Amino acid sequence: MISPRRAPGWWHRLDVTVRDLPLGLLLLAGSFLPALHGNGTQVGDLPTRPFDALTIAVLGLECLPLAGRRRWPALSLALVSLGFAVDQLRGYHSVAGTALPLALISTGAHLERHRRATALVFSAAYVPLAVALYRLGSGGETASGFVTFYLVLVLAWGIGAWLRSTRAAEAERRRRVAEDTRAAERARIARELHDVVTHHVTAMVVQAEAARYLTAAPDRLDRTLTAVTDTGRRAISDLRHLLDLLNPDHGTDTGGGRTPPAGRLLTLVEQTRRAGQPVEFTEEGTPTPSAGSADLVAYRVVQESLTNALKYAHGSRTSVRVRHGEKEITVEVGTDGSGHATASPGGSGRGLAGLRERVAVLGGEFSAGPADDGRFVVRARIPAGSPA
Repeated sequence: MISPRRAPGWWHRLDVTVRDLPLGLLLLAGSFLPALHGNGTQVGDLPTRPFDALTIAVLGLECLPLAGRRRWPALSLALVSLGFAVDQLRGYHSVAGTALPLALISTGAHLERHRRATALVFSAAYVPLAVALYRLGSGGETASGFVTFYLVLVLAWGIGAWLRSTRAAEAERRRRVAEDTRAAERARIARELHDVVTHHVTAMVVQAEAARYLTAAPDRLDRTLTAVTDTGRRAISDLRHLLDLLNPDHGTDTGGGRTPPAGRLLTLVEQTRRAGQPVEFTEEGTPTPSAGSADLVAYRVVQESLTNALKYAHGSRTSVRVRHGEKEITVEVGTDGSGHATASPGGSGRGLAGLRERVAVLGGEFSAGPADDGRFVVRARIPAGSPA
């Protein structure tokens, strides 16, 4: 016994012809109800005839092909039309005649190929049926009656065609949404990888370059190589954390796991200092859980700014100021314009562009450029409380 709660899922797992069959059976059963006899579809002026031995075969031909109205729409329409024609010529005038407009709607909605040819053949087949009904009748049905019925059938086809176009438009919309979502996700992953890899690798390159000149000072060389090792371990840890977040099977918490834990800004500054960059760090207020993804964006702003300072102004004084407010987080990172040359590779501009996008998504403000005092300053105002 299948419970009612699971019946919909069970029903949709059945073949489409099985699911479409009950409609034909319902029309077939309704045609034999005495109360409905003679009250069905009637084209022409033929008198209603009582059901006879041929009735079951005719009405079955008219109703049962509806089971294939979605899988074989053209064949279903042909069989239903043939049954309808015999029904009208025999004068049964049964409720089963309703199967014809239903078959037309389904054909207009589901037929994939030769749609125009099918419509022309169906229209041409209606002409001899109308002529035969006119000749067999008493002349009570006028030409306008036949035309009106034909227009009703055309309307049924048009409804099916409209359903088809609506379904196609919805499928195209979903395809575009899926593509846009994939593109946005790829861009987000690229930003995350850029932020994680560029910062750590830049620090390692700078530290390794400095180690080349410390061979005469074993203690300092050992500290520098230890810093390189620690930076590499942190890079691996951050990459593993990022890959875990990209894994669809990684838990259900999609927001909290991406927010840096308390104290990560200070760790970031210490790492930059060990790479040879003098950094003054000031942090006001305390990060709160209600800040949402603002904490993560603020962390990325500081991370990218310090990375750029290492790459383009190595050895120059850098100041980092972060203020955690109730409604927003403000970040300002300034670097003196002077500094020693570095062997770090040139940048692509992806980092600052990514920061601008991150901040803009949360409705904040971002700027980066030279200040009046000659420093290069990065400023960000990030509204707090936005979901991750």
